[in-house]
Amino acid sequence: MDIRLLKKGIKINGEYFSCHYSSAKNNLNGNATIYIKSYEPLPKEAYSALQVENNSDMQTDYFEKDRIRISPASEFFNRVEELAKR
Repeated sequence: MDIRLLKKGIKINGEYFSCHYSSAKNNLNGNATIYIKSYEPLPKEAYSALQVENNSDMQTDYFEKDRIRISPASEFFNRVEELAKR
């Protein structure tokens, strides 16, 4: 899986998703976060490769956008921290 973190988005296997980044300093558990800006779901492969969260509940018409938690042990952590400062 090819994952690239860009200034204003993330590319997963060549498909672009607009997002914004949040530093680990803003999260109690020490994870950095990538917030996807659209309701379009990420590719299924991303769910197994990244820690994607989405607590949408279709039965109650509650929809969330995907967010990706990046732990300090992740290869992407330093890049997310760098992008969160911009």
